[in-house]
Amino acid sequence: MFRRALIAAAVLLTAAQPAAAAGGGKKEAAPKDVGQYVDLAPVGLPIVAEGQLVNYVFVYVRINLTGGANTSHWRAREPFFRDALVRVGHRTPFTLKGDYQKIDAARLSASLMRDAVAIAGPGVVKSVVVTSQAPRHRAKVPRPSSTPPKAVLTT
Repeated sequence: MFRRALIAAAVLLTAAQPAAAAGGGKKEAAPKDVGQYVDLAPVGLPIVAEGQLVNYVFVYVRINLTGGANTSHWRAREPFFRDALVRVGHRTPFTLKGDYQKIDAARLSASLMRDAVAIAGPGVVKSVVVTSQAPRHRAKVPRPSSTPPKAVLTT
């Protein structure tokens, strides 16, 4: 008899636990866009000073997508975003004056945002963020030279 009462009490306690947890009185936060991003593989961008290559900075970029975007579809298109990053970084180097260890992350984000919207279309890309920067080597600020940089001839 005692055993039946003990088992009945155990069953009642286990049944009451999920109900108490569900109605615990705390309001749940609104769901966030979890995992709605595309991380690009690291890309080495050139640091150019006075017409000369002085360093490379490897950047890690995250493209944040809107809540309605198909994340798996756009993660499969990561090479297109990375190609746009390489083209932008070599077209106009994002060199900071006086610091050859970092790039200008704000200018890079704004420039890549335009290209990401062109690739994905409107309403897909929320923002572009440079998550990390790693210089290839520690470069000193070059001394100012009295001669102008050499012109490169192309045919």
